[in-house]
This record gives sequence, structure tokens and C-alpha cells, in this order.
Amino acid sequence: MQNVILIGMPGAGKSTVGVVLAKKLGYSFLDADLVIQGREGRLLHEIIAERGVEGFWRVEEEVNESIRTKRTVIATGGSAIYGDRAMTHYKQIGTIVYLSLPLKDIRERLGDLDERGVTLREGQDLAALYAERVPLYEKYADITVNCENLSIREIVEKIARDYSNDGTL
Repeated sequence: MQNVILIGMPGAGKSTVGVVLAKKLGYSFLDADLVIQGREGRLLHEIIAERGVEGFWRVEEEVNESIRTKRTVIATGGSAIYGDRAMTHYKQIGTIVYLSLPLKDIRERLGDLDERGVTLREGQDLAALYAERVPLYEKYADITVNCENLSIREIVEKIARDYSNDGTL
């Protein structure tokens, strides 16, 4: 049995869906952002403020690359896709599921981007970040789930069905 790795924009529901999916599959749940915070002893936005965006990405890649689990649903941070070594590692240990949502939905769900720990470069806005990341999410995804207008339960059911059809459950 492998792992299920959830990727997608901040606000896409990776952590929320991950907890429910783990219960449905009988898997453990791991939130990579919480692992980063635990390792660093600080909140995400504090790490970004201290180390900068690229510095945060290095920490995130190290943490993601170090995760060794089985039968676990892993919710990654939205910027995990910038770490090629980490994403290669995730491909080896599980099935990567992209939770896709339109920009308008992401914008509605997100509050303060800085407090949320979203890694925006100087002068970059949410639309530019979305345009930059979507091709990377699509590149790494084994399964893409369009979450628009779906409840958490519907998303979980779709992932569980697609995951078992993928032959990995």
C-alpha cells in the first residue's frame, strides 16, 4: 500500500480533505506544513519572513524529501511543487492527487496571504502565483480532481474511487 499525496493551491482544501480521506481509507494523516513548523519551531509566515521565499522553499523541500511513510495521506504546502527532488520522492512513495479549483474560488477561501504563509515573490499577486503554479501541479499529478462546486464528501469519494481505479489501493 502506498501513500496519497495531495497538492494544490493554498485554500484548495488539502488538509481538510486529507483528514477525511485518511479516515475513509484507514490511513494515517500527515500535514507537511505542520512538520515544517515543528522542525523549525516557528509558524510558516515567520519562517518566510526570516529566510525569504527561496529560503522557505529549501526548508520545505528538505522536509518533504525526508518524509518516509506508508498508508498515509499527506497534505503538502501549496509551494511543495517548487521542490523537484521532493516531488520526485513523492512520486516514488505514492499517488499524487491535484485538488484543482478556479482562481475565483481560491481567492474567496483565502484570508490574509502573509499570515497564511503563502510564498509570494516581491510584486507577485495571487493571479500571477496561480498562473505560475497550475502547470506545475498538472505536471506532477497522477490524478486531478476538479473540486469546483463539490462538497468535502464528494471530493473524498472521487479521490477514493480514482485512487482505487488507479490500481494503487
